[in-house]
Amino acid sequence: MNHIANTLWNAVQAIIGFNLIFPLLLLFIATLVRKKKPARQPGKEADYAIIVTAYLYTDSLHSVVSSILKLNYSNYLIYIVADNCDISNLHFESDKVVLLRPETVLASNTRSHFYAIRNFRRAHERLTIIDSDNLVEPEYLNNLNTYFDQGFEAVQGIREAKNLDTTYARLDGARDIYYHYYDGKQLFDAGSSATLAGSGMAFTVALYRECLEQKDIVGAGFDKILQSEIVKRNKRIAFVPDAIVFDEKTSRSDQLVNQRARWINTWFKYFRFGFTLIFKGIANFSWNQILFGIVLLRPPLFIFLILGMMMMFVNLFINPMVAALWAAGFIAFVTGFVISLKRSHTDPRIYTSLAGIPKFVFFQLISLANIFRANKRSVSTQHFHTETEIEKTLQEQKV
Repeated sequence: MNHIANTLWNAVQAIIGFNLIFPLLLLFIATLVRKKKPARQPGKEADYAIIVTAYLYTDSLHSVVSSILKLNYSNYLIYIVADNCDISNLHFESDKVVLLRPETVLASNTRSHFYAIRNFRRAHERLTIIDSDNLVEPEYLNNLNTYFDQGFEAVQGIREAKNLDTTYARLDGARDIYYHYYDGKQLFDAGSSATLAGSGMAFTVALYRECLEQKDIVGAGFDKILQSEIVKRNKRIAFVPDAIVFDEKTSRSDQLVNQRARWINTWFKYFRFGFTLIFKGIANFSWNQILFGIVLLRPPLFIFLILGMMMMFVNLFINPMVAALWAAGFIAFVTGFVISLKRSHTDPRIYTSLAGIPKFVFFQLISLANIFRANKRSVSTQHFHTETEIEKTLQEQKV
C-alpha cells in the first residue's frame, strides 16, 4: 500500500512539475523548428463577415464599429448581434453595418454567431469574431490574410490591453502576454496550433459551420470546443502576431471573480478534450494533435502554481532533494514568464503591478469556489470605460 501511495505521489508531482518547465521546453522546440514568417501576398481582397456580439450592454458598440470602419480594407460587412439589448440608442450611418436584434434571448455566443450567419447579406468567404468591448487595428484583416493565403483555415490574432488603469487590469494584461507568447506564438512555431482566445480570431465560414453548426453551446467556453473540433480534424490554427485587437481588461475585483469563475469552469468542463487529441495524435502520428492535447490538459496558471508551492513545502520535511528540484522548477517558470514579457510589447506599468500577484491569485481562489454556479453569476462581463476614455487610449497607443 505504501508503494502504491508513493508511486501516486511521485506521479502527481511529476505532472504538476512538468507544467513549470513546459514553457521553456516549448520555447526550445519552437526555436529548433521555427519557420520564416510568410510575406503578405497582394491580391484580391477576401470577403469578410465581421461578427460583433453584445449581450445586455451596448455602451462600447459605437467605438468598436468606429474602429472597424477605419480598417484599411473594403470587402467586408459588420454584423452586430445585439442579444437582449436595448438598441434604441444604436444608430450607424454606414451601409457596411447590419444591426440584428434576435426576437428571443439567445444568451449564447455561438447562437449569436449563427444568427448572424443565417442573416448574411451575401455569401462571405471568411468570418472574424470581435467582442463588443474590442477595438481593431487598421491592418487587422490584411494581416489575417497573410496566413489565410498560406492555406490556413483558422487563425488567431493577438489581444492587447486596451486599458491598464488598475492593478487588476495590468495583471490581467500580463497574463494575456504570457499565454499569447506560449500558447499562441511558441505553440504554433513548434508545429502545433495556437489556442483560441474568444475574439480576434477568424475562420473560413465553411470550417466554422462544419465545426459548430450542429452543436448548441451555452455558457462560456465555445472557443474551447471550437479549437478542439479544428485540431481533431488535424487542421492547424495559425497565430498572427500582427493581427491586433485591443481588449478591455478586468479592472475591478467583482469583474475578475465573475469572469474567472466562468473561465475556470470551462477548463474543468473541457480539459478532457486533451486526452482525446493525444490519443488521436498517437494514432495519426500527428505532432499537432499530441502537443495541443498536452496544452489542453494543463490546469489554469494559478492552480498548478499553488499546488507546486504546496508540494515543495511538504518536501522540505520529507525529501529536501525533491524540494530543491521544485525550487529549480519555479526558477524555470519565472524565467519563462520574464522572457514572455521581455519579448513582447509590455507596458512598463505591467512590470510595476507584478507585486500585486498574490492579491490577484487570492481573487482567483474565490473564483474557484464559485465555478459550479459560474454561468449563473453572469453570462457576460460588464465594463466601465466611457467612449471618451477609449478614444484617449487609442490615441495614446497611436492606433
